[in-house]
Amino acid sequence: MKSKSAMGAAFFATFITAQAAMGSAMANTVSQPADDNASALSQAEYDQTLPPVGFVKFCAANSAACKREGLLSGLDNKPVEMTPERWTELYQINTSINASIKPESDQDQYGEPERWAYPVSAGDCEDYALLKQRELDDAGFGLRNLRMTVVLDEHGEGHAVLTVVTSMGDYVLDNRRNDILLWQDTNYTFLKRQAADDPKHWVALVKAPAVSAPAVASAPKR
Repeated sequence: MKSKSAMGAAFFATFITAQAAMGSAMANTVSQPADDNASALSQAEYDQTLPPVGFVKFCAANSAACKREGLLSGLDNKPVEMTPERWTELYQINTSINASIKPESDQDQYGEPERWAYPVSAGDCEDYALLKQRELDDAGFGLRNLRMTVVLDEHGEGHAVLTVVTSMGDYVLDNRRNDILLWQDTNYTFLKRQAADDPKHWVALVKAPAVSAPAVASAPKR
């Protein structure tokens, strides 16, 4: 059995090969309009939008996690430079949290339909993402590069993931898989995410009229 470090390094090597192929392909294509971001490595952001209600309540209970001053730490407000060491670190934190937290709905755990919280042993999608955000920020990835994100999954259901903004594109950490994918490879519809300049603010990832996101944790899916 490969160690997590070896697996992360192998995954990074595969990722570099794919990036090189993608870069070559993109260099030979006709440039697209600015708002056609289907093949972009980084997501287009639009107007400011309302954050999820569960996130607002989370910030009220965890003010330190939502302070704008936190953006001054980390990598000097630049995207994460994705080195093999950083990739391994990202991979290890993602897989470790996915393995250590048991999926459980907010209704079963708290008796309410949606509550955003740091999980201890169990939680649902946004809880996994919050814990990954905290651990990666502690590891020096920089809070502005770690964006809580709301999507619609393949079944049109609300779901939350963590987007990591890097020098090689926007990557998604998901409690449903250990693979770390570029955002456009997830088959999700991206609705909104935290803004770079202030963790309490959110921006739309779709053009107005804004899409209303359903509750992001209706079931404890992996």
